[in-house]
Amino acid sequence: MLLHLIRHTRPIIAPGICYGQSDVAVTSSDCMSLAASLKPRWSAHVPVYSSPLQRCTRLADLLHPTPLIDPRIMELNFGHWEMQAWEQISRSEVDAWAADVVHYRPGQQENLVQMAERVSAFLGDLYATAEPEAVIVCHAGVIKMIAAWENGLGSVGIAQRAAQSNDEFSYGCCIDINIVM
Repeated sequence: MLLHLIRHTRPIIAPGICYGQSDVAVTSSDCMSLAASLKPRWSAHVPVYSSPLQRCTRLADLLHPTPLIDPRIMELNFGHWEMQAWEQISRSEVDAWAADVVHYRPGQQENLVQMAERVSAFLGDLYATAEPEAVIVCHAGVIKMIAAWENGLGSVGIAQRAAQSNDEFSYGCCIDINIVM
């Protein structure tokens, strides 16, 4: 299955803020410009899936008349860290996360294994549709998870692979990945 993974455009938020699943806005002009450049890459019948956060849905709405919204492709939930400046988050908490990136729950919410489980469930359901191709408008963390996905690897293995990845995905990037289930 060919997946076109699109990271949302730059959110309207001060630099250095942890925003994970917070619903921050993006500019209409950025979304319109990106949509215009991406739409010719696939046919109109290819389904578009989107995180429910507006930084994704605003773009997805421009790419398809009826995008399919799925909360399983939201960014990592940072709990009480959300909307805090990274420099204001307790150093001991950040150090604890750095010591166990895969299992630690930043902001006492979700860890990478839990995120890998929900993203894997999404991929399984997407594969069951038998669509040969799909567009997914999501977040850098989700793109890392999908890029790390491998059939039979399991959630812990996927989370470990994603955590070890040095790949960076800029705002508005679109990468194509073939997933074999």
